Amino acid sequence: MVAKKILKTCKNGHQFYKSSDCPTCPICEEERKPKDNFLSLLGAPARRALENNGITTLEQLSKYSEKEVLKFHGMGKSTIPKLHKLLADKKFSVKL
Repeated sequence: MVAKKILKTCKNGHQFYKSSDCPTCPICEEERKPKDNFLSLLGAPARRALENNGITTLEQLSKYSEKEVLKFHGMGKSTIPKLHKLLADKKFSVKL
């Protein structure tokens, strides 16, 4: 069965179709995506998961264990290898 997409309008007036209850506007999300730090390399759910937990730098991220990061809502197992690489590339000790 194919989920029916519903036309939605965000608070900024953007119109978009979604088949889920997720209220996130893809247009607003793209506009607020960072352009210059490690968060720009992650998918939106993982980026929001880190931001919602106050993590905006690799230094802050390096203080968390993999187990802790995976508990963040929106963080998936497929993002962990990317985070390992980003931390290793910047010579941070990796707790993940």
